[in-house]
Amino acid sequence: MTNYCTIWTPRVLSILRIVSGYLLLAHGTTKILSIPATQMSGVPIASLSGVAGLIELVFGALLVIGLFSRIAAFIASGFTAAAYFIGHVAAKGSLLLPLLNGGETAVLFCFIFLYIVFAGPGPWSVDALRRKA
Repeated sequence: MTNYCTIWTPRVLSILRIVSGYLLLAHGTTKILSIPATQMSGVPIASLSGVAGLIELVFGALLVIGLFSRIAAFIASGFTAAAYFIGHVAAKGSLLLPLLNGGETAVLFCFIFLYIVFAGPGPWSVDALRRKA
């Protein structure tokens, strides 16, 4: 089992990056493009939510394809930390209780992206292809 896990660890890192990037991207597409249409859709780009949507759109897409992954993950980690404090703690209180302020997703994103900063994008990424060339 250990050898199997060792072989798949880099690939699973790529999957983690792709899935978490996709989920961040989905937040951006619903805010900016209204795809899919949700309660968050149609925010003005000049608003705080609009700027957040642009960040989610750009850095989510970079993470999905694995381009400039460490930088994108670093910015996404800081962005999601700020989202937690601005959108959840400041708005709803309960700093140390994300279940009460609805911020568990933001906290989880923050630490997943922080991990990707240090672990890298994995082998299934544009960054890996660029290293080979």
